[in-house]
Parts: sequence; structure tokens; C-alpha cells
Amino acid sequence: MRRIRLTYAGLAALLVLGGWTAGGTGSASANDSVAAADAGPASAGLLQAMQRDLGLSKRQAEERLAAERTAMGLTPKARKAAGSAYGGTWFDAESERLTVAVTSDAPPATVRQVRATGAAVRTVAHSERELDAAKARIDRISAPSGISTWHVDPVANTVVVSVVRDRLADNDVRTFLSRARAAGPVTVETVAAAPRTFAAGTVGGDPYYTGNVRCSIGFSVHGGFVTAGHCGQPGAGVRGWDGSHVGSFQGSSFPGNDYAWVSVGSGWWTVPVVLGWGTVPDRLVRGSAEAPVGTSICRSGSTTHWHCGTVLAKNETVNYSQGAVHQMTKTSVCAEPGDSGGSFISGDQAQGVTSGGWGNCSGGGETWFQPVNEILNRYGLTLHTA
Repeated sequence: MRRIRLTYAGLAALLVLGGWTAGGTGSASANDSVAAADAGPASAGLLQAMQRDLGLSKRQAEERLAAERTAMGLTPKARKAAGSAYGGTWFDAESERLTVAVTSDAPPATVRQVRATGAAVRTVAHSERELDAAKARIDRISAPSGISTWHVDPVANTVVVSVVRDRLADNDVRTFLSRARAAGPVTVETVAAAPRTFAAGTVGGDPYYTGNVRCSIGFSVHGGFVTAGHCGQPGAGVRGWDGSHVGSFQGSSFPGNDYAWVSVGSGWWTVPVVLGWGTVPDRLVRGSAEAPVGTSICRSGSTTHWHCGTVLAKNETVNYSQGAVHQMTKTSVCAEPGDSGGSFISGDQAQGVTSGGWGNCSGGGETWFQPVNEILNRYGLTLHTA
């Protein structure tokens, strides 16, 4: 674990830097379906999740997974056996078997070959190739906001177009559906609401990633969020808690200072909130009035979540091994690697972003933060407040 050391009162103090994450992401290969079919026993966590979310017993979950592995192994064989008559496949949860759609004009020998793989067969009117071509034609039509999604459904043997229920009568929706039906076999269904991305607002204390380093969001500002400078250099890309692209470092200073700001885009937005992590209700940020020495203060971070203490000193110079950082505020709040950049807040007033410290949240310690008003003034930013 990478650490930055500081000297304070004769102690070797630990900087709370971004935690390192496991490097590398596996890529899919042509052998993935075979590997899946040969997988060993399911983990306890997976079985528990299936029991919770699918309403299965443990034995039912185990049997379901085994049947799904078998189906995955059969799919390429069944597809090859069906040839040009192939209309798609699906796993039937009730029978726990792979079902293969075969067009009605397929020779009897083809149907027998598909059944010989162990799959069930259903006769359909359209091949997968015909349905894919119809969907490709619909893809070229400009869709109004009342259209939610469209996809090839092998069970229905059509292209299913989803329409937001209360927009079904819109002229633009009707025009789209008319053109879609002309493109090929289409079934229309209604849904309650239009889809949206699941990227989240930038919330104080939440994790973000740059390279293989994890740090924490400090406070939302208009256009982005502020955090610690040692977490990234200008231009470095930032990923959110879900791995999606958030933005990039627009400004960063360390040592001398320890502050930075990150732009926000790609479906993310700013939120004037600091996470309480279930310890306290999430905190609305209403301003940045500076808390005096002796005031209670709390910190939110992605490693140790929510901890509190008091303000011990202001305008303190902290001597990290990379160089001194000036105008820091010292607190009795603990922190650990990955908490860097996270929020210090007093009541509903933003105070600063976590820089470094010594100790941990098991045995105690001290932590310094860079005051937020200095960061706002340096980059001409406006704090996002409730």
C-alpha cells in the first residue's frame, strides 16, 4: 500500500491516501460459455442473493444454477444444428431447459438434430436473421421521448417496442410505431416510465477512482466536486463508484497545498449532500461558514465512513515527505487509506477535504483537512448548497 509519511510531534504519521484497487479487468473470450458451463459449486453469497431476490430455497437455487450452466453449454450446439432455421434461444425457468426456436419451414431432420442436443424446440414464423434485420431498420428511425426501448424477443418472435404508458397517444409516438411496423414484425408493450441512467450524483464521502487509486468525494460544486490534490493530476480521468466515467481533474495542487477539483459529466450531476453511511442521516450542505477551534466536526469517507471529533488547530503546516502543505486544519477525527479527499462538515456547513493524518479508526489518531473556502477561491468555484 502506497503511503505518504508526515512528521508531527516526533511521530511517523500516516497520510490517508487513496486505497489501491485490484488492477486489470478481464475481457470476454470465445471460451466463456464453456467455462461457465463447467463452473464449480456456487458461492454462498450467490445462493443467498438468489434466495432473497428470486424467492428460491437453497436447493432450488443450486438446481437452477446447474440447469443454467447446462443450457449455456448447449446453446452453441443447438444454434449450429438449427442452421438458417434458427429463431433464437431462451432458458425456461419453469422447465429449467433451454428452448430453441426453429422456423416452421425447417426440414424434420433439422428439428431432430436440435432435439438431439437436449434442447426443447418451438416452431416460429420468423428466423433470428429476419428479426435482427427488422430491428436494424427500426434503429435507423428517430425515436421520440415517449419510446422507451426496442429489442428482438425470441419468445414472442417479434421486435418488441416499449412505449411509456401515458405517451401512447402522442402523434410522434404513433408515427414511430407506424414506421416500425412497416420494418417487420413488431409487438408494442407499455411501461410506466422512460429509462434513465443509473450514474449517481456526486455525494460527499462517496468513492471515486483514478487509475488504480481510490479516494473520496469532498463537496459538490457547480460543474464538479472538490477533493484532495494528491489523488490525481490535472487531466487524469475519474470513474465513479459504479465504474462509469465521471469527468477529469481540472486543477490539482500538491504539495504546498492539497486540493483539487474534478469536472462532472457523462450523466452524472452534483448533489449538495454528504453521506452519513447509515450512522446519521445524510447531511444537506447549506454553506461553508468556518467552524472555530474546539468545535465538534465530522468526516465522511469511502473507507471508514462517518467519524467525528473536534477542531484542534488551524493554519497548521504539515510536513509530508513530498513537501510541506500549508494552512491546514488539524482535528482529532480518525481516518484511513481511501478516505482522502472526503468531506469534513460541521452541522450543515462544509469545512474542508481530508488530506492526511496518523493512526487509524481502531486505535485513534489525528487528521488534517484543507479548508474548502480556500479551494473555492483558488479555482473560482461555487459550492453547491441546498
